[in-house]
Amino acid sequence: MSVIKLGSSDRATVKIIQKVVGVKPDGIFGPKTMNAIVHWQRQNNLTADGIVGPQTMEAMGILDTDLKNVSQYTTDEGLIIQKHFLPKGEYVKESYKIQNDYVFLHHTAGNSNPFATIDSWGRDDRGRVATEFVLGGQDHKTGDDRYDGVMVQAFPEGCQGFHLGKTGSSYMNKHSVGLEICAMGYLTEDYKTYVGSQAIESQVSKLEEPFRKRIYYHRYSNKQIEATKKWLLYIANRDNIDIDQGLIPWIKKFGPTKAFGFHQDAFEGKVKGLLSHCNVRKDKTDVFPQPELVDMLLSI
Repeated sequence: MSVIKLGSSDRATVKIIQKVVGVKPDGIFGPKTMNAIVHWQRQNNLTADGIVGPQTMEAMGILDTDLKNVSQYTTDEGLIIQKHFLPKGEYVKESYKIQNDYVFLHHTAGNSNPFATIDSWGRDDRGRVATEFVLGGQDHKTGDDRYDGVMVQAFPEGCQGFHLGKTGSSYMNKHSVGLEICAMGYLTEDYKTYVGSQAIESQVSKLEEPFRKRIYYHRYSNKQIEATKKWLLYIANRDNIDIDQGLIPWIKKFGPTKAFGFHQDAFEGKVKGLLSHCNVRKDKTDVFPQPELVDMLLSI
């Protein structure tokens, strides 16, 4: 499934959208069509940007919510991966395949919809900031689980997005593959998110000791943890990365809280293998050491 926006060449889909928003269905996505979409989005309490991604398509009733029309493939581990690529120019495409030596776990601190996450990267002005994969989750307010465990690829294999920010190793920034797990991050004692929304109690994880000064976090679901395990095994094989290095031996040696925290050697790019974003950034809170996640990593 592609994002439909100004200049789109998918005339068939454009015609369908034009019928919904009430303009002549000529299949040409020009300024008149974009303005009509913006007006329609405002009326339906959506982000009024004139871009038709999965959320707008769903509201229009033209999105296949079973995700059957999305290009996909299945790994040897049994993980179904949907392809929903960013626009060209929103990721790094070299004339050769980039060799990844590091695997990084992140979480989005955002909504449950992985397609919407990728669409937002395509709209922002930060440049080519993205992870190659995004894993959908549960809606923290309603419990809607339509995207729970849905793995989505944001750009083609062999390309790259900048997902680490400032670290001590430019090589690591250019030779790492990342997964964003859709979750809201830390919570207050009354289960409020960083944007003030209320998480339902069944999706709250309480740690035995604080991680980055926080006890409560939005819980990774069982489907997310299962999909993450399959993804790690797939990426280890695809990119020939030893995921038994880094985070897993640190858990065994230091315990989960310290293992998931900052490590100077990791910051400098000296530790290859499996890492969390917190291992290389002191200012991040993702990914947190949820017991079920820790147990999964130790089972690999």
